[in-house]
Amino acid sequence: MHAPRLFQEFKSDLSASIVVFLVAVPLCLGIALASGAPLFAGIVAGIVGGIVVGIASGSPLGVSGPGNGLTVLVASAIAMLGSWPQFLTCVVLAGVMQVIFGYLEAGFIAYFFPSSVIKGMLAGIGLLIILKQIPHALGYDRDFEGDFSFLQASGETTLSAIGNAVQAITPAALLISLLSLAILILWETVLMKKHKLFQVLQGSLVVVFTGIAINYGIRMGFLNLSLAPDHLVNIPVPENMAGFFGQFIFPDFSVMTRFEVWKIAFLITLIASLETLLSVEAADKLDPYKRVTPPNRELKAQGLGNIVSGLCGGLPITQVIVRSSVNISFGGKTKLSAILHGVFILISAITLAEVLNMIPLASLAAILITVGYKLARPALFKQMYAQGSEQFVPFVATVIGLLTTDLLTGIAIGMVFGIFYTLRNSYLNGYSMKDIVTSQDGRETHHLVLAEVVSFFNKANILQALEAIPANSTVIIDGSHSKSIAQDVVEVIKNYEQSAKIKNIAVKKINFA
Repeated sequence: MHAPRLFQEFKSDLSASIVVFLVAVPLCLGIALASGAPLFAGIVAGIVGGIVVGIASGSPLGVSGPGNGLTVLVASAIAMLGSWPQFLTCVVLAGVMQVIFGYLEAGFIAYFFPSSVIKGMLAGIGLLIILKQIPHALGYDRDFEGDFSFLQASGETTLSAIGNAVQAITPAALLISLLSLAILILWETVLMKKHKLFQVLQGSLVVVFTGIAINYGIRMGFLNLSLAPDHLVNIPVPENMAGFFGQFIFPDFSVMTRFEVWKIAFLITLIASLETLLSVEAADKLDPYKRVTPPNRELKAQGLGNIVSGLCGGLPITQVIVRSSVNISFGGKTKLSAILHGVFILISAITLAEVLNMIPLASLAAILITVGYKLARPALFKQMYAQGSEQFVPFVATVIGLLTTDLLTGIAIGMVFGIFYTLRNSYLNGYSMKDIVTSQDGRETHHLVLAEVVSFFNKANILQALEAIPANSTVIIDGSHSKSIAQDVVEVIKNYEQSAKIKNIAVKKINFA
């Protein structure tokens, strides 16, 4: 299966980009609102993440934009610095640092995340999407779109928000979300298999237009229901082109001499780079063509994006797994879909804001819930369980960590378990013992073969194996297969040579330096 080139899968990329665009707009606005930034800053970041990063990136399916992992930092930084233009300077500096990190080839960090943790992140994100979208599907929109922390900005938790939503259902939102889910399920399980028309026309677009139609019917009094403004997408509407360009804000570079500015810029660099590398690994795992994104090029692309976003008044940018997952789920094949979604955000911000503001959040919630299910299918949990505890425990730990904390903390929890099993394997596999041979004089010969890499973690079990050899024996310590033996282990073996004489044990060494 050959990977498609840019424009080769234009139809697939176009339809996927429209869905990503529709999902991205409320996420951009929600993250801007939670960050204490102007709403237009989220739109700017979405445009730059799509067009600038999309063109510069080597990621075939990743989608970039404002990331929820930075909301707390952005909000506190704005309060600390005192103004939005001063914070924009931090965004530009962070972009420069990311470009430098890319040239220093710091992207190698991406290869240190175990597969079990990345799969756990995808499953956890899938479950989080479902849990976070249930309140929006029921018409309870107190929390902003794009919040993936257990402790929400609204003061609630993921679970308490669902409980409150059940007690405060908005009938119109519930109708829209149930109808939307029915359309999406029917489209994918029945209609797409019957006619090519339903493969070209995405069910998600039908869902959005159905939501707009119901909202219009409510406004015109055709339906005895109601939708409040906070149940709908809410893009700033410019009166004219001058009003549109007047929303751009530029950085205040006069604060570059302040230590706090450089400190904040460095923190943005670290968090944005880590979130990007995690999303890159996850998107590559979902890629049906199994393409590998160059991580250093991605850091440079993200750095360029943050420089441009900061200069234009936008939020910090990362590659984001939710939008990337939507892109993959709805048929994106090349990075053209990410670029087009940025173009659509730009066009809509200039000309279509009033139309987009008619889209109910319940329609988008239904689309995201289907994406969440695809990421967290029960079959994935069965597959990971079948691979044994070494894979399943870090996987589940990551899922639980994501659900009960936030993205980066959840990954850190999964990494702890992944590292534990790595060290455990290293401990258990430092050597192998060949069959015991009894010579003619009655002396047993024990052949201890050291592993290819023997670390200090193997010191205890190698010492234990040597101490278990009975008196009046011969032991052969074979380093023929070893490329590296830790000094700690070398000292253990040297000391054993001396103590073995007391038990009349003859020690022979092969290729042991």
